Amino acid sequence: MTVIGLPSKALAQETDIEISGLVIDRTLTRFGKDFGFYYSGYWRDLPFTQGFNVTLYETVYPQAGTLLTLEVNGTQIYRTHFGRRAMPIKERAEQAVLITIDYIAQIKANSLTTGFADSSDGF
Repeated sequence: MTVIGLPSKALAQETDIEISGLVIDRTLTRFGKDFGFYYSGYWRDLPFTQGFNVTLYETVYPQAGTLLTLEVNGTQIYRTHFGRRAMPIKERAEQAVLITIDYIAQIKANSLTTGFADSSDGF
């Protein structure tokens, strides 16, 4: 289907569906999967997550453990290390959610105050 007067690229952009509010789990180990399970459980309970996607990455270091990195829309906001022994995974997921909430609140506050400053007196 073509629409007269609209280039095909503009038409494709109009019909694209944007999915947001996702937790993308790119972890490899049991520690990472457990962290992702707890984190995504907390994430589902958060309101106003539209427009934000979280990605969990895990890098495995043999004989040392793993490094878990959390990104929100491509910006790294949290890193933690899991050793080879049992760690308090649930507590770290709770900490990561609190940091994520703070980050999202800062993003939304900055967008509100930037628009306010531009539209009022410029300060």
